[in-house]
Amino acid sequence: MQTIGFVGLGRMGRPMASNMCRKGFRLIVNDINEEAMDELEKLQAKATKDLEELTSASEVVITMLPDSKVVRSVVAGPGGIFEHAKPGTLILDMSTVDPGTTDELAQEAEGRGLRMVDAPVGRLASHADAGESLFMVGGSDEDFALVKPMLEAMGSTIYHCGPVGTGTRTKLVNNFLAVASCQFNAEALSFATGMGLDLEKTLDVLYGTTAVNGQLKIAWPAKVLAGDVEPGFTIDLAHKDLTLINGAAHEAKVPMPMGAAAFEAFSQARARGYGAKDFSSMLDAHCELAKLDPPRLKK
Repeated sequence: MQTIGFVGLGRMGRPMASNMCRKGFRLIVNDINEEAMDELEKLQAKATKDLEELTSASEVVITMLPDSKVVRSVVAGPGGIFEHAKPGTLILDMSTVDPGTTDELAQEAEGRGLRMVDAPVGRLASHADAGESLFMVGGSDEDFALVKPMLEAMGSTIYHCGPVGTGTRTKLVNNFLAVASCQFNAEALSFATGMGLDLEKTLDVLYGTTAVNGQLKIAWPAKVLAGDVEPGFTIDLAHKDLTLINGAAHEAKVPMPMGAAAFEAFSQARARGYGAKDFSSMLDAHCELAKLDPPRLKK
């Protein structure tokens, strides 16, 4: 059985690695959080603080890291994965990064006789817990076939988007709609509240027209409209993704006025202390601006 290295045991990475262990994969794991590594050791993974030990023992190395800077450092920096990987090793990056990072790492990997796949994650931490993540995969047909069983151990929906780099780009398009719709919804429901409309009756109408979106119909009733703003995905992370989205659009010479407006709205929410709350709490942030009590569904 092949050994798989897994670097990054944060809120998403830990349950993903745990699900792989439960499905019988042999893992060697690495994270700065010793508690997270201890938890994986209980599931029969080997834990190490030594990236060289992890990389040299692995045929596939999975990374699930917070941002482009950290990914570049761990993968291509001094003492990183590239430095210690055996020829033919496949690096599977599931982080959400800018497309330029993915392209540069893939090019360097090829020059070193290594392989790379990008497979950023859709859905929330609760889905990662349940093994129901969605993956958008960029890589060759051969590499996709290799990583697919691993992704199936962590998720329920897997899309092969094209060659390496297309997974990252698809993730940015997806997150633009998911994040920006939170601002649209916040403004719409604040508008309804300011006009004295009944929330339930307004939602009944919206759910029956093309105005509806997944955040409003699926996510929000279980989160902010139920009074739950504990993060599944924080405003800080949404703001980070909007930074990547607007940067990628700039590089592609695609104007994104709605993306720029959403970025500023999320920036304002962060400045007023909402950064660590669930991104559905953009509703509460906008109601605060309008001096309105945020609407809630009746229990």
